[in-house]
Amino acid sequence: MSNVLTTASGKVSLFAKWFAGIGLLIMTAIIAVQVFARYVLNDSPAWGEQAALLLMIWYVFIAAAAGVREGFHIRISVFADGLRPGLRHPILLIAHLVVVAFGIAMAIYGVELTRETWQHVIPTLGISRGYAYIPIALSGVLITGFAIEQFVAELRSKEVTKLWN
Repeated sequence: MSNVLTTASGKVSLFAKWFAGIGLLIMTAIIAVQVFARYVLNDSPAWGEQAALLLMIWYVFIAAAAGVREGFHIRISVFADGLRPGLRHPILLIAHLVVVAFGIAMAIYGVELTRETWQHVIPTLGISRGYAYIPIALSGVLITGFAIEQFVAELRSKEVTKLWN
């Protein structure tokens, strides 16, 4: 069962990285169109800035979740790396539990924020403002799952296999 979950987790992480990369490319294209239209055509589309911002919110949060699994998220490892192995192990377990708690909070409050802003419309896009907050909740769920995977691996004194180095 553990191998199935690890494989599934790896596939979700890979999808998240591809999703974020494609989102970055699309956002870059939108910005290029926006700049071209503004400076060459003197008529920039009204939707460009908000669309790029919405895409950026999505890909940043999804990439951040993948970062928890792949170990490229922001963390201070100097302290833990400097400890002897007997102390390092419990510190890493606590750190993973803190990330789990953070992911749970993101999921809960992301859903609440999405629900509270669903009636608000992004004028230039004509869609709900809630779409900008869905990735907070989604990222929270992914972060929670990936951090639990890291916690279990640390408990077993193993390392989560990274998809890329």
